This record gives sequence, C-alpha cells and structure tokens, in this order.
Amino acid sequence: MSDLKIAILGPGGVGGFLAGALARAGDGVTVVARESTAALIARDGLRVQSVVLGDMVARPAATARLADDVDVLVVATKAAGLDDALARVEGEPALVVPLLNGLDHLPRLRERFGTRAVAGTIRIEADRPKAGVVVQTSPGVRVDLASADPERRPALERFAAALTAAGVPARVEASEPQVLWSKLVRLNALACTTSAFDLPLGEIRADAEKRAELVACVRETAAVANADGAAIDPDDTVAELDAAHATLGSSMRRDIAAGRVPELDAIPGAVMRAGARLAVPTPAVAALAARIARRAGIPAPSVA
Repeated sequence: MSDLKIAILGPGGVGGFLAGALARAGDGVTVVARESTAALIARDGLRVQSVVLGDMVARPAATARLADDVDVLVVATKAAGLDDALARVEGEPALVVPLLNGLDHLPRLRERFGTRAVAGTIRIEADRPKAGVVVQTSPGVRVDLASADPERRPALERFAAALTAAGVPARVEASEPQVLWSKLVRLNALACTTSAFDLPLGEIRADAEKRAELVACVRETAAVANADGAAIDPDDTVAELDAAHATLGSSMRRDIAAGRVPELDAIPGAVMRAGARLAVPTPAVAALAARIARRAGIPAPSVA
C-alpha cells in the first residue's frame, strides 16, 4: 500500500485491470469515465477476472470529472478517444503515465502536461466485455516506464513500486524510445498479422507464407525503431513470438470481430509515419495495414 493518489482515465481492459489491482492493494485510486460507466462502478464496483490476480470485485472511487490534483494520472483510453477523455481532467497531475498503443499520443499529452507526461507501456492481454467488467487472460503482465527528464525519475520509481506491490511488475528504464518501441515492434507484428488473416498466432506461425509476413513486419518495424533511437534485435522479437502461446491474438483482432473500430492508425499507422519521417521503408507493414482496412471497412492509415 502506498500513499500515492492515483487516477485512471479509462477503466477498460488495461485501466480497469490496474484499478482493480491498486484498489485491492489498498491504494487510493479513482477511475475517471463517462457518466454512465462511473455511476455503474460507483454502485456495483469493478469486476475483474484475472489469470494473474484471481477474481475480485474492486471498489475504487469513480467520477466523470477529475477535479483534484493527483500524484499520478494513468491514461488508459484508446487512441481515438484520447481528446474526449482528457476533457474530463480538470486537475493538474504531478505525473502522467500513458499506456496507449502506438507513439503519437505522447506529443499530444506533452502539449498539455509538458515533461510530466512520460513514456509508458504495458504488456497484457485484457478486454472489457461490458462496462464494469474486465477479463485479463495473459500469463504475465509488465509495465515499463521512462522519462527523458531526470527530475521525473523519483516519481516514476514510486509509481513502479506501488504497481509492483499491487501484483503488477513494473520497472523504470533509461530510454523513452526503448520503452515505446520494445512493445511496438512485437505488438505491430502480432496485431497486423492476426487481424489481417483473422487467425491466432499459432496458425500464422504454422503457415510458411504468413510466417514470412510476420517476420518481415518485425524486421521493418525494428529498423524504424533503431533509426528512432531504440536498440531492438528483430531476432529476439521473432523468438519471443515463436515462444508465445498458440492461441495468442490481439485487441485489434477482437475489435474487428466485435464491430469496433480497430487501432489501425495508432499501431501500424504510427510505424509507417515514423518510417516515412526517418526514411525507412515499411512495405510489409503497409500491405498488412491495407488488408486490415479492407476487412474492417475503414481507410488505410495516413502517413502524412
């Protein structure tokens, strides 16, 4: 239990899981959500079914508008809903930890919060089948954090310690690009292939042509990452995907199946735009993104 005041913007799969973990550990946590969702959680609690933490009904505070100044604001919305969600935040958090997919959210958050907005990622499989219910299915969970501003390091360490004590392993790294790209290289390949072919990872690995597209996606994304200041070995990422369980899917594939708009612009779109900026070609990523766009009936990502 820490003495941090923590708010979580967006109690979906990621945010709801973290809110449940922190509330169970006795931390002061508030979820910030739409009026109807906040009212439901305030009344019935937050039901979490978790491979890592077990099943529980957590009872964090819930509000539709955050007026208080908190120690940590965790931003766990989808990329497309970021601006609308930020309108619910009126206070001035000391630290802003985004756990969104992609890259483009961090400059947007820094427009408002400056260097209080840090780099953060979470490795997790979690979904919100309905408001107030979270299902977490991955055998492991990990949060990585970093800031280019050395003054943020003590606050990052305190938050990482609070997460770890709550059963969510967290670590503070030295490099923002390394934190962001370490996840994105893996996620982009997984999301693009499982969504383009509508198959779990095991079936993609078992098909020579589809596996070749998976590997090409990893290698292109790693090349962009390394040009952007990270140090990613694509062979390590391929080995990680080879070792992952065969039924592994992605939130993008789940979104398409549920008729929700997938994060096509936030994930492969971010890679393609970074590639264009850094003069690193990404044809395999672009081809998979175009196929996903056709499946989902949405425009392909813009590289402008």
